[in-house]
Amino acid sequence: MTVGRTHPKFVRFYMAGYDMSGYARTVGPLKWEYEEAELTAQMGDAVKGYLPGRASISCGTLNGVFDSTATSGLHVIASTVATSEVVMIPIGIRAAPAAGDPVFMGEFVQLGYHAEESGGAIFANVPFGEWDVANLLSHSRSKPWGVLIHALAARTAANTAVGIDDYGAATALGGYMMYQVFTAAGGDYTATITVQDAATNENASFANITGATTGELTCNVPQAGIIDLTATRDIRRYLRWQLSLNGATSVTFALAFMRSI
Repeated sequence: MTVGRTHPKFVRFYMAGYDMSGYARTVGPLKWEYEEAELTAQMGDAVKGYLPGRASISCGTLNGVFDSTATSGLHVIASTVATSEVVMIPIGIRAAPAAGDPVFMGEFVQLGYHAEESGGAIFANVPFGEWDVANLLSHSRSKPWGVLIHALAARTAANTAVGIDDYGAATALGGYMMYQVFTAAGGDYTATITVQDAATNENASFANITGATTGELTCNVPQAGIIDLTATRDIRRYLRWQLSLNGATSVTFALAFMRSI
């Protein structure tokens, strides 16, 4: 993982198990803000005082190239509106996204789909609303910013490598994982994806985080999901991805984790 400033060409956009990066031009604003509740005592306070109310979280609007390619084009994937979409936006730091890079993610309601001409070409705008009220997470410490655990790639075996340190210490407030599964090969295409943690950054120390697993998936079907952990779940210092190949021989996926602190 590199640190520092970056450029939009290193941003990626994944939705429902589809990589829209090859069609996307811009996305945003990636919003995470709170309403202001004024709690000023007019008789005694010298200045106005506010407390944060409820959070407003949205990935804004995706602008991309209009493309009607069957099963993968932006028009085919995004032209159905009023649906809830699991969105992952990894932001690479001066390079393609890698483990440890920041990720904006959540489950947002797609509010529209607008095709328009600009500069002689046809583009599409896909506006997203707030986090889907029907799929809110179970505790209030959740936020849309996490870290990339596994950059989009195909894997053919279990992980024995070391992990990443996303915070510098263990935590005790749970979090959530997000997976985007793009395709698979071999057999019945089944596999299980898990987030593991460890107290020391060595292979033998890693173990599955209780609940942080997709369960068995049929991975040749594009799909995405969020696995919410309880607000009392201990998360050790280091994190890594794990893959259990059941019937599949290869799975192409991306994985991110948000640690509540």
